[in-house]
Amino acid sequence: MTAILDGATTPTTPEPAVRFSLAPDGVRPGRLDGAWWPRSRDLLLELPSLVAELDRRWSRVTRITVNPAQWPVIPRRIPVVGHTVHAGWFTVEQDEHMITVCSYAPRRLEVLVVPPQTAVAEAVALLAVAADPANIRTASALLAAQPGAGAGASLA
Repeated sequence: MTAILDGATTPTTPEPAVRFSLAPDGVRPGRLDGAWWPRSRDLLLELPSLVAELDRRWSRVTRITVNPAQWPVIPRRIPVVGHTVHAGWFTVEQDEHMITVCSYAPRRLEVLVVPPQTAVAEAVALLAVAADPANIRTASALLAAQPGAGAGASLA
């Protein structure tokens, strides 16, 4: 794909629909099961692409929980292709930089949420380390260790 800006031609590549990583199948994950790098803090806009990919690669997603410190609006139900995902929130019980994803299986994933404003290099590093089975840090600890990731920044 090529973008033309102000008469100049610049080669570009399309961004993937969903930016996330998961620990390898069959490997006991570390503290986190992976990471997700949404483009905004809008769950209705961002979650359907993540759920579609998880439905395909992991198991049908039925529920997510988030911490409201990082999500300005938390709808109770989020329509995705083929079904609806129920959403809930916890303030104290859940790391504010993580979402929990549950499936019919019953299975559960704990996923770091990389802040949307994070620079590409830092986000790529966070996506890799969160999916590393050797990782023992929490979502907030991983963000705190990456100075450019904006761990202290809210999602609003």
